[in-house]
Amino acid sequence: MVSREGEHEGDLVRPYERVDDLQRSGLVIIQNPVRFRFSVDAVLLSEFVSAREGDRVIDLGTGTGVIPLLVWARRRPAKLVGVEIMEDMADMAWRSVRLNRLEQHISIVHDDLRNAPARFGLESFDVVTANPPYMKAGAGVLPGEHNVGKSEAKHELACTLDDVVRTASALLRSRGKLAMVHRPARLVDLVCAMRAAGLEPRRARFVQSRAKSSPVMVLVEAVKNVKPDLTILPTLNIYGDDGQYTEEMMRIYTE
Repeated sequence: MVSREGEHEGDLVRPYERVDDLQRSGLVIIQNPVRFRFSVDAVLLSEFVSAREGDRVIDLGTGTGVIPLLVWARRRPAKLVGVEIMEDMADMAWRSVRLNRLEQHISIVHDDLRNAPARFGLESFDVVTANPPYMKAGAGVLPGEHNVGKSEAKHELACTLDDVVRTASALLRSRGKLAMVHRPARLVDLVCAMRAAGLEPRRARFVQSRAKSSPVMVLVEAVKNVKPDLTILPTLNIYGDDGQYTEEMMRIYTE
């Protein structure tokens, strides 16, 4: 694969990495099989967010860069930025952008997300996305030292939920939107953090593995400087009774 003149896949992909098909607009992504890889929550968030053509969008804690890539494929915003604190992950995400020849549309920045307002300016974005660590520091079992990426992706080691939401609010213009995915068990924490930062939850959707099972994820979109008016969308089932993706999940992945 040639990403641009003079730059081939072999120049961008390390021997220990692989290239996966995102099944959308011909896009691919570089991933390290032994480190953190994106999962269905990132795919669902990219479909859920209300970004529009011409918007300025920033993804906080972008990891592999999958959310900027998928949001670009779906919405064609004017500008997309991914911020990632882990240098190796930021480098890999940027190489994915280059491999897809999207350097003119997507930027990847290696930095602490809490520095984003000073770096980009207050109220400088229309939309913020975030797929943050789900567990508080000290909760659950941390992966071994060889897998620091998974530790920071799953636990609030580099930043807290409040940090993410406060940063998002500072970056958003009035009536700008923050879209996040989290665990249902932390929904109260999420809503409280949003309201404390001047963001009002306006849309929420629970996600469950199968019908009649307990939700495993919740998608929430909040709007800055608006009155309360929350809409609960129909629950999304990932799998049908046959163990295969539901029709809606197939549409999310392929349409």
